[in-house]
Amino acid sequence: MEAERRPAPHEGLFADGHLVLWTLCSVLLPVFITFWCSLQRSRRQLHRRDIFRKSKHGWRDTDLFSQPTYCCVCAQHILLGAFCDCCGLRVDEGCLKKADKRFPCKEIMLKSDARAPDAMPHHWIRGNVPLCSCCVVCKQQCGSQPKLCDYRCIWCQKTVHDECMKNSLKNEKCDFGEFRNLIIPPSYLTSINQMRKDKKTDYAVVFDVTKTPPIKALQLCTLLPYHSARVLVCGGDGTVGWVLDAVDEMKMKGQEKYIPQVAVLPLGTGNDLSNTLGWGTGYAGEIPVAQVLRNVMEADGIKLDRWKVQVTNKGYYNLRKPKEFTMNNYFSVGPDALMALNFHAHREKAPSLFSSRILNKAVYLFYGTKDCLVQECKDLNKKIELELDGERVELPNLEGIIVLNIGYWGGGCRLWEGMGDETYPLARHDDGLLEVVGVYGSFHCAQIQVKLANPFRIGQAHTVRLILKCSMMPMQVDGEPWAQGPCTVTITHKTHALMLYFSGEQTDDDISSTSDQEDIKETE
Repeated sequence: MEAERRPAPHEGLFADGHLVLWTLCSVLLPVFITFWCSLQRSRRQLHRRDIFRKSKHGWRDTDLFSQPTYCCVCAQHILLGAFCDCCGLRVDEGCLKKADKRFPCKEIMLKSDARAPDAMPHHWIRGNVPLCSCCVVCKQQCGSQPKLCDYRCIWCQKTVHDECMKNSLKNEKCDFGEFRNLIIPPSYLTSINQMRKDKKTDYAVVFDVTKTPPIKALQLCTLLPYHSARVLVCGGDGTVGWVLDAVDEMKMKGQEKYIPQVAVLPLGTGNDLSNTLGWGTGYAGEIPVAQVLRNVMEADGIKLDRWKVQVTNKGYYNLRKPKEFTMNNYFSVGPDALMALNFHAHREKAPSLFSSRILNKAVYLFYGTKDCLVQECKDLNKKIELELDGERVELPNLEGIIVLNIGYWGGGCRLWEGMGDETYPLARHDDGLLEVVGVYGSFHCAQIQVKLANPFRIGQAHTVRLILKCSMMPMQVDGEPWAQGPCTVTITHKTHALMLYFSGEQTDDDISSTSDQEDIKETE
């Protein structure tokens, strides 16, 4: 009986073979599917890149739109597709090639001068109209239906309903709308290009400052009327300094008449220069782009002092060439420079972890708290000699010295004016004077930033010289830190930059500082 119940050997092997086969299938099938999907995805990416490379559109692929978006070809809702950052065209991934052939991008420069500057027709794009737009014919809201509908001119931003669109509108001349003073007409570039002898530069190409130095893009200012150009820098104080250095190159080329005025959209961590010029401490999309452009047009032109910081190392028989920096905001030696140095060292190791403004400030807080315990910059007065306009200044027991050109420091603190009964006159950024203050440590810096203490005010001067006698000390110029050995630091006036000051909104610090100054005048 037991022999009858026991399976034959070949039946057991057959069952084991099935088990192995199903196991291999369950393991290899997902691997094969994953590999096949990866292969198809890479093919689609290569196909998109090929279209992007040959196209006159400025295509950018994305799977995230800020609002429901519809393809301009198939009119279906887009889940994965691309948009043109030049004309605003939006398409599904599968319709990309058709859209590229069917819809021309807006012309930055015309092919001929057949059209006069005032004869530019509208360039209508259908669908994905902003919800806040209004039809120019019936004055009702456009883009309110959940489908591809209505038209928008990508030059003047006028919108019109499908049923309100007429032949007269299609052939109507475009006046470039509200922001006509910020738009270079294509016909103007065409006529300028024909008059120029040098035909090497192609002005039909949009400049990308991540690949092209800003001096190349700023040469467009030389095609405009004298003193008419305005530039909006979207970034932090370091980006602003980068653009201002390019403006200085224009001065050296004798292009003073074409130098633009510079406005700032604050996208950095500190944004002290932006705050000083009235553009705020940060931008996170809370203000519409149209309003930002209006603010740029309404802003007033002012001058900003720029300073040369020369660092001459001691020793080596003076064979080393002195290092030179250009300062817009401030120079410092001590705990705040140490925090910046530690922050930059870790950001270089893992830059992807430092993409958040809030996280960056938290890292600064961590290093400030650490320095409160370690006090790496103590006894600074024994290591440094300070001269203001050639006169030696005796220093108390400090840990840091800060040389200011602008009103704000440390992410929004008005360092020179102070608080309470010891308020000083407002610091100016165009008077050719530097404000020099001292701090007693990282904890003192923190107290100043929350308005619980004032800095030690050393004085004002046209020229500042610091002599580091021994040891290594952290230094920084406008947030760019380094570790410095014995040296002489000399700060002298370099030039002026033409900036744009926006006075439409005031921060709490501005209001309190203004009221304090009015109280002082009344008591006098």
